[in-house]
Amino acid sequence: MKKLTLLVVLLVLMACGSSNRHSVLVTNSPKGTLKLSFELSQEGSPFYRVEHGNSVIVDTSYLGFEFTNAKALHTNFIIANTSTTSVDETWQMPWGEQLDVINNYNELRVELEETSGLTRKMNIVFKIYDDGIGFRYEFPEQDGWTEALIKEEHTEFNLTKDYKTFWIPGDWEIYEHTYKTTQLSQVDALKYVNHPNLAQTYIPENAVNTPVTMVGDDGIHLSFHEAALVDYSGMTLKVDPETLTLKSHLVGSENTGYKVKRNLPFSTPWRTIQITNNAADLIASNLIVNLNEPNKLEDISWFKPKKYSGIWWELHLGKTTWDMASGRHGATTENTKRYIDFSAKNNINGVLVEGWNTGWSQDEGGFDFITPYPDYDLKNVVQYAEEKGVELIMHHETFGDVSRYIQQQDTAYALMQSLGIKSVKSGYVFKLKPEGEYHHGQFMVNHHNESVIKAAKHQIAINAHEPIKDTGLRRTYPNMITREGLRGQEFNAWAEDGGNPPEHLPIVAFTRMLSGPIDYTPGIFNIKFDQYKPNNQVNTTIAQQLALYVVIYSPIQMAADLVEHYEANPRPLQFIKDVGVDWETTKVLNGQVGDYVTIARKERQTGNWFLGSITDENRRSIEVNFDFLDANQDYIATLYKDGKNAHWDDNPLDIEIESQTINKSSKLTLNLAEGGGCAISIIKKGE
Repeated sequence: MKKLTLLVVLLVLMACGSSNRHSVLVTNSPKGTLKLSFELSQEGSPFYRVEHGNSVIVDTSYLGFEFTNAKALHTNFIIANTSTTSVDETWQMPWGEQLDVINNYNELRVELEETSGLTRKMNIVFKIYDDGIGFRYEFPEQDGWTEALIKEEHTEFNLTKDYKTFWIPGDWEIYEHTYKTTQLSQVDALKYVNHPNLAQTYIPENAVNTPVTMVGDDGIHLSFHEAALVDYSGMTLKVDPETLTLKSHLVGSENTGYKVKRNLPFSTPWRTIQITNNAADLIASNLIVNLNEPNKLEDISWFKPKKYSGIWWELHLGKTTWDMASGRHGATTENTKRYIDFSAKNNINGVLVEGWNTGWSQDEGGFDFITPYPDYDLKNVVQYAEEKGVELIMHHETFGDVSRYIQQQDTAYALMQSLGIKSVKSGYVFKLKPEGEYHHGQFMVNHHNESVIKAAKHQIAINAHEPIKDTGLRRTYPNMITREGLRGQEFNAWAEDGGNPPEHLPIVAFTRMLSGPIDYTPGIFNIKFDQYKPNNQVNTTIAQQLALYVVIYSPIQMAADLVEHYEANPRPLQFIKDVGVDWETTKVLNGQVGDYVTIARKERQTGNWFLGSITDENRRSIEVNFDFLDANQDYIATLYKDGKNAHWDDNPLDIEIESQTINKSSKLTLNLAEGGGCAISIIKKGE
């Protein structure tokens, strides 16, 4: 076996450094789980293949570019040089799902050069992990080529099976579609053009947005996405139902003939494929954050993960309004202080206030991000919150007028810093200004990233709604704390199609959540809100709403319901008071995409554990083994579980709460109702 391994290594080394057009370059992952092959066709076109065990996961897939100011770049290459390196390091998250992150991969760098014309150069860099690969293009500095106007990137993922696929349409404007479950060959994104529940939408091709997750009959799980999206356009993936091939389709602009404009030298984002033997390992993977650059902020200690409440859900219910003209303004000094008092009493450290600033009515001439409405005394509220040990969270909604926001951003951030406000929720609902730009194009990618950099200078963290997709940049800029980027809780309050179905979050955990933290705003206790919206409701049990604090990760978690609904339910509220938000360790105990998932997380500082388990519309029993707990330590486990008659529609408020002593050898069977869940606080005994 040693001789065979040595022979394979020698063959690879012989290929490396060769300029032979037909050399086959092979690199394995550190444990040999994955094998990546790279070579050139007879025409000098670059392509790659990916194997997992004895199976070809991605077959011959070509790579290249089209430009508006130059000839296409996809043929007539030779391999000018190659190199391989191995990295095995551990870095620490300042906040996150875990403290220590292992970054272990083998890298293959291929330097290509055209044999004719300008003899342009392009490098392709592959990083091969045991749970997936990432690759990107590099355009080095070179004579005769200084600017690239990219018309389209031609990256292929040629799949070998018709996988069960969990997807949303490749919308250039929004990610707020419900997830569809079909075979890959049955993806039909164009069916969802002009969806009535979306403020803005544009679906030009039969494409899907990423992350898109697939499951094979053999148990293989795949998820396609991108990492380190910087100064580039967001990527959707066109689906060819006949060949089962995914092809990159960049988001464009109506204002230019190109989709990306870059000066050389530059690198593209990483194109990623997560490959695991089961669903749980998809969530456990750190491939996306690992492909981003290390932390560039010298100090992030000013941001603290937290729970927050606020003036938000009452606006979606219609109890109050964002603007003053209605006579039912929510963001008043008195109402905000009510939320501050509630938060201070219940271990909730932040309060979000939406509708505080002028501009919410159309006749007010646009948003002003420093001027409060007359009935909201900003400085007084900030002082009151500080006295109570609660942080105020600012809100900047733009209604898509990005040009106006950019003009005021420095002043708005300076105001926040002067008041000691450390975080802001930004929003970009509706069509954009400048007109002709899309939410997921290069213009908005740059705006979001520049906002994070600018905010960091003022010690401000950003929670972006209607954002660009998460691609792991929180590693580089940890003040990019969370974002929306999915069909959120608010759709339950007003969507005409009945809100988010019970299967929504068991899909989200294995799709959108793979890219990074989600501001989903859990914790709705008044499941059927007949007083305000009799035709709408939350399609889960109350126990599942508690479990979401553990299952759906974010370093800030909202206690989203109204104060009066929490005060009427003090026993389930106790879990929100107790649950952590910053984790030392995460264990994904079980799960199936779209069906159920169970996650346990160990809190930093205390060493206490919290567990959440959720299911779709099907009732199920799940056995949990607590062997992840510390040895020789007893814990008090308080279970917040579905009652015997619980059901997401028929009886969503049926909840049972009980406590028992458990340890490392304990096992429990969790009985989850239809659309239900279970939340468990696991506190060290004696503490």
